[in-house]
Amino acid sequence: MEVQVLDKTGKETGRKVGLQDQIFGIEPNDHAIYLDVKQYLANKRQGTHSATERGEIVGSTKKIKRQKGTGTARAGSIKSPLFRGGGRVFGPRPRNYGFKLNKKVKALARKSALTYKAKASDILVLEDFSLEVPKTKEMANISNNLKITNKKSLFVLPDENKNIYLSSRNLEGVSVVTASELSTYQIMNANKVIFFESSVSKIEEQFKI
Repeated sequence: MEVQVLDKTGKETGRKVGLQDQIFGIEPNDHAIYLDVKQYLANKRQGTHSATERGEIVGSTKKIKRQKGTGTARAGSIKSPLFRGGGRVFGPRPRNYGFKLNKKVKALARKSALTYKAKASDILVLEDFSLEVPKTKEMANISNNLKITNKKSLFVLPDENKNIYLSSRNLEGVSVVTASELSTYQIMNANKVIFFESSVSKIEEQFKI
């Protein structure tokens, strides 16, 4: 598959970039995508939730009333979950929600996600450029020229570029990521994926094509 390379004004440069079928044209695996997205979201969970259980309540351990003869149910502690201010039964505890996922499954998930975007013509290739200083207006104009202003867009850079990142972080729906950090969730969450021209080869190197 070949895609036209666009410039910052949204016009075709006359050059084309070939998207390898081994990455952008495989048979998609939906379950691999599900597992990779699930792991990505699970790893973002803090897992710091905690509830005070019976053994952690500060209070007297004295038996609050005699065992029999009161006409009500027996009770041995004010910390009981049955009383107001008592501990919670089986409350949430701090935990790590992350889980292991094989590298081959993650690679298959990313290839599947890229294939879906390629089939839907939601991949654009933009010629490489850099900004001398951070300028939000410049990135806004580029998004407008590419006709992706009202769409969630993901710019994939070959390497870190602080000025481009700073220029785009205040734009709604615009995300910037390097090719080495590209995740399945980010691909699927974006309406349009915009690759810098040299980032395509970085993706191919990543998958050893």
